[in-house]
Amino acid sequence: MLDLHEITLRDKAWMQPVLEKSGLRSEEYNFTFAYLWKDILSFRVRELNGFIVQKSCNDRPAYLFPAGTGNAVPVIEAMIEDAKDCGHGFLFYTVLAEQCKLLDVLFPGKFDYWPIPKYDDYIYDAKSLITLAGKKLHAKRNHINKFKSLYPDWSYEDITPQNMPEVILMSAEWRRINETAGDKSLRDESRAMDVALCEFFNLGLSGGLIRAEGRVVAFSMGDRLNRDTWLVHIEKAFSDVPGAYAVINQQFAERHCESYLYINREDDSGDEGLRKAKLSYYPAMRTEKYAARLRW
Repeated sequence: MLDLHEITLRDKAWMQPVLEKSGLRSEEYNFTFAYLWKDILSFRVRELNGFIVQKSCNDRPAYLFPAGTGNAVPVIEAMIEDAKDCGHGFLFYTVLAEQCKLLDVLFPGKFDYWPIPKYDDYIYDAKSLITLAGKKLHAKRNHINKFKSLYPDWSYEDITPQNMPEVILMSAEWRRINETAGDKSLRDESRAMDVALCEFFNLGLSGGLIRAEGRVVAFSMGDRLNRDTWLVHIEKAFSDVPGAYAVINQQFAERHCESYLYINREDDSGDEGLRKAKLSYYPAMRTEKYAARLRW
């Protein structure tokens, strides 16, 4: 049985270099993502032969395709043995398209695959989100111009220890307005957001906020995914402030993503409204994610 342990902040020192070196643009291959969702999805990790082994130990145990360099076969075999020892089937909860091809080479005919499009990441050209140039994004520029005309005193600020209490208050108000009793996905997201706000500086996150009429009306936060891709973890704005989402999206990209080729804005979790919002920015690409089950 694999000796897996709960993810802690100390794990970033060894996990982050491996994840960045992998060059994968999927949110799952980011330390902060794993840390924010560690309690919700019961993530456990360990290092094995230079690879990261990560397992979700909730009511449906499953593994992340290992990140690392070298021969992955003994690592995957050890993961399969762990599933046998624990008495459950072997399932990869995320396999990227290129990893499916690799699995078919390493373990021919041993896995069944099925797509999980609600977890595909939306990846954008960074320059496009910064400039909003072109006819396709004309509506976004209009939203921003309307915001600026309604709130001429607006301002952008990086998140600091001094203004973090205001961000926390805005988060609580946003949750009060938007959460409903039966929406588990939104509650889970709020739990992850609480971790991000609490551990923001320890995780080394970067963040920004928009202020209008003296109050915080939007904020965003993220960090580096790899050498050419930035990952936005959280973006919130008050829906009754016209253009607030468009402004924080553009301003945060301009301030923090100029040196990157791409911006990953994560998945839509199957939410139709969120899907439309993400598509309205015309992603350059979307990851293709699959689940993969071993044929015993």
